Formats: sequence, C-alpha cells, structure tokens
Amino acid sequence: MADLRDKVNVGMENISAVLEELKKIKDKSNKSIVELAGMGTFLHNIYTGIESILKQVISDRGISIPTSDSWHSDLLILATDKGIITEITKNRLAKYLAFRHFFIHAYGFLLDEEELKLLVDDVFDVYSSFKTEIAVFLAN
Repeated sequence: MADLRDKVNVGMENISAVLEELKKIKDKSNKSIVELAGMGTFLHNIYTGIESILKQVISDRGISIPTSDSWHSDLLILATDKGIITEITKNRLAKYLAFRHFFIHAYGFLLDEEELKLLVDDVFDVYSSFKTEIAVFLAN
C-alpha cells in the first residue's frame, strides 16, 4: 500500500503543479488562441492524471482495468462502483472526459473561451473533491 500511496502522491503533486500554472492564466483577459490551447492542455493533463490515479488504485485492488472502446467512461463507472469516488464526483469528472475527447480530436482554434472558462473555474473544486475521496478510500 505504501507504494500505491507514493504513486498516488506523485500523481497528485503533478496535478497540483498543473493547477498552479492554470491559475496564472485563467483570469487573464483577451487570451490568445495559444493561451486557450494551453488552458485546454492543462485541463487535459489534469483529467489524464486523474485517470492514471484511478487506474493505479483499481489495479492495486486486483481489479482489471476496462479495455473496451469506452474504457474511459467505464473507468469512471468502475471507480464509482468500487467506492473509490462518489457518483457526484463521477458526474463532475464526466464533463472533463467529454472535454478530453473533444480536445484530442479537434483543432485548438476551435476552443470556445466561454466553455473553457466554465471548465477551468470548476476544475479546482472538482479536483479537491477527487483528492479528498481518494484519501478517504486509501485510508480504509
């Protein structure tokens, strides 16, 4: 378990570092397309970091990681079913999963600043909930 906690802590530290960078740009007015793309990259980094942590926790419990074409959403469902995260957090993270899909398959210049702002404004609280729920799960 100590090894898992170390891995989770490294993941959490990386996500926290990305959040700090996101704070520096989120309230800047008249963002360039490069800045918007950077914000999108940060959101993508945060979500993939969360997925990585979930995969580590699930694997540590001897549970198989989903491998279907819908494995990203299946992972959130599995994490909820196993009591790792709550249904509320799963639903909040689903917005970032949807963004991740868009971000990977779209062009950066198609990012909508207002939609990005909504995600960025909420990500700090979503991550805080996720972090708390992981800590509680690992403590049991």
